[in-house]
Amino acid sequence: MAAVTDASTGQVRLERAFAKAREERRLAILVYLTVGYPDPASTPALLRAALDGGADVLELGVPFSDPLADGTTVQRAGETALRHGVTLDDCIREGAAVARERDVPVLLMGYTNPFFQRGYERLANDLRTGGLAGVIVPDMPAEESADLDRAFGPTGLLRIDLYAPTTPEERLAKLLPSARGFVYCVSLTGVTGARTQMSSDVGPLVAAVCRHTTLPIVVGFGIGSPDHVRALRGVADGVAVGSAALDTIGRAAPERRADALRDFVRTLRDAGRS
Repeated sequence: MAAVTDASTGQVRLERAFAKAREERRLAILVYLTVGYPDPASTPALLRAALDGGADVLELGVPFSDPLADGTTVQRAGETALRHGVTLDDCIREGAAVARERDVPVLLMGYTNPFFQRGYERLANDLRTGGLAGVIVPDMPAEESADLDRAFGPTGLLRIDLYAPTTPEERLAKLLPSARGFVYCVSLTGVTGARTQMSSDVGPLVAAVCRHTTLPIVVGFGIGSPDHVRALRGVADGVAVGSAALDTIGRAAPERRADALRDFVRTLRDAGRS
């Protein structure tokens, strides 16, 4: 596979997204949505509503039958998507469609098994052809990612690692120098899900990460309100919101789902301004 040199690689798109947020003196907003929730027909409009509300990066959740890192909201969304028959192919197709329309980084967030079953070389080719930026794989430790990294290497695709408050600093020192794209800091110990309060572990974790990389730092898991976003101004470069976005969709009447999501994302973007 030939090396990718064009200006539309995932890494370049991410760099542009974070640069734009910095220029506008605000946090970058990453929005996670499960493909196929609440039904497959709704996904295209919801993805575009998130972007219309100001999302800088989209994370497309790949539904999986054993989502160990997911809280109740994301689990329910994944179960709904699986009942609708949503597959990895569907996720790539939806991501490719929005990436063709807009200059936005699109990441797949999913578990190792579906990616492994597809084959990493084929996965890399499909993502690259579709214009996607890469993957976030919560159950794949960086130390076990060599095969995926080897397939992604020539393509410009990214594998984004997650680091938790329990990650030892010696592990950060070992792994962060080779990280690419951005560093995803998990704000709490446990599964995903919106919380009422920010964890006090966030500040020390971000400070430790900053000692070992100059990449943008994104805080996710448990981020659910404009107050959370405001609390991270001057701490992180971006925030990732998933369960709260899915809850917003779930509470809205069917005809209001896209509008409700757009308005919610807009409040987060406004809260992230310095």
